[in-house]
Amino acid sequence: MNSRNLIALQSILYKEINRFMRIWVQTLVPPAITMTLYFVIFGALVGSRIGDMGGFSYMEFIVPGLIMMSVITNSYSNVASSFFSAKFQRNVEELLVAPVPNYIIVLGYVGGGVARGILVGLIVSLLSLFFVDITVHHLFILMSTVVLTATLFSLAGLINAIFAKTFDDVSIIPTFVLTPLTYLGGVFYSLSLLPEFWQYVSQLNPIVYMVNAFRYGFLGVSDVSLLLAFSVIMGLITVFFAVAMYLINKGTGLRS
Repeated sequence: MNSRNLIALQSILYKEINRFMRIWVQTLVPPAITMTLYFVIFGALVGSRIGDMGGFSYMEFIVPGLIMMSVITNSYSNVASSFFSAKFQRNVEELLVAPVPNYIIVLGYVGGGVARGILVGLIVSLLSLFFVDITVHHLFILMSTVVLTATLFSLAGLINAIFAKTFDDVSIIPTFVLTPLTYLGGVFYSLSLLPEFWQYVSQLNPIVYMVNAFRYGFLGVSDVSLLLAFSVIMGLITVFFAVAMYLINKGTGLRS
């Protein structure tokens, strides 16, 4: 990467990080409050009646899933809203005519989404310490999973923003696709509790692999193979990056 492209990448990344940090009351506080409510309701109140899950207290079991949920939703929404706003305000046209490769644009926006996802995940992790003692079983797997997952859903948010024509279009995928997949992704339960048929069906949900890989980083247990989990995540990142590049190169939804 030459110096011109590096400066362009740093500029986009700085703009994206500055954007969500400037309005931190809207971008960082709400997910912290939401996850705290999950800890109180599902962990402290409901969890005390459920008992152990996979050899751990219910609170210990759901904390990794709740952290991953916050990473997924915030990395996705950050890029989706930011890139669509650039489209709506026609700022994206300045990027398209600039002497900068399109992959720099993609990396810049995705980097902003990853930064917000990781920051929110860190905030939620710190809040969870008020409810349960967190132990880290495998730091490398923990960090790898959160970075790769944030990258994947930042790319997904970018693709959503490219196709979106109104602000309502930006919320359709999170509401009707992302939220159901997240709740059915093993955040609140182990797949081993499901009948065999539904275990197989659940394995079609990619979020299952992210949640379980992240849970392994904390607790050392997983319902799926780690090799398969990382293969799914890396495969989806490759596909989504290729799709995002194709759409931007073609000008889909960007050139009127």
